[in-house]
Amino acid sequence: MVIAHRGFAGQFPENTVRSVRGAAAADAAMVEIDVQPTADGDVVAFHDRRLDDGGESRGVTDERGVVWERSTATVTSARVLGTEERVPLLSEVFEALPPAVGVNVELKNPGSDAIRPGEALGEPAREAARRRWQSFVTSVLAVADRFEHDVLYSSFCEGALAAVDSVAPGESLAVLVEPGGADAGATVARRYDVDAINHPLAVLRADATLPASLQTAADAVDASRYVWTVTDWRAADRALASGADGIIADYAGLTAYRDD
Repeated sequence: MVIAHRGFAGQFPENTVRSVRGAAAADAAMVEIDVQPTADGDVVAFHDRRLDDGGESRGVTDERGVVWERSTATVTSARVLGTEERVPLLSEVFEALPPAVGVNVELKNPGSDAIRPGEALGEPAREAARRRWQSFVTSVLAVADRFEHDVLYSSFCEGALAAVDSVAPGESLAVLVEPGGADAGATVARRYDVDAINHPLAVLRADATLPASLQTAADAVDASRYVWTVTDWRAADRALASGADGIIADYAGLTAYRDD
């Protein structure tokens, strides 16, 4: 399976209607997009904390400020990467995609700086994290439920997965594993009986095998395994040689050489 990372972010302005349409036209099986709220509580497709280049954000748009502190009108009028593409609502992403194309919704941020990505939380921290995410997750699910697409909900944050599991048990979940977080990822995978483990290429050992804890967890919950973020055919080859079920890629066609 080829999952288009932010809508093949190497080819199109990321997380936009143009990118998801381009990914669908390039035969991606699934499109991965990031979501977070605006100050008005609407769900938008956007990755960074800020619209500008403050902090660790990259200056993706011509607007300024923290996404969840700006109005929906401000966020959705922001131009992406110097193009005429705007930051879309999550509903616009779904509307732009044929129902046959799946959507990997990465739950990026619920509107808080206290989200603790990459951790397997103990109690009561896990319950506090679930509560922090629950309102936003409910809004995301309400949008997705209006459409027919298969949806996989992923996150680096256990609180996000806990909230989905609480609000809508049975939805497909994926744990996103940090480069140094194999053990934490394995714990979260088991805790929520996830459908997929999305892990970085860097977590693979020299012989293209997984760390034992992550492989054992994947086997225990019978999870599919997708490797991020793949940017060239060599990385795609290494990912697939590891036995992965697919790649989360910035470009289309990275596995085409295998069909030669």
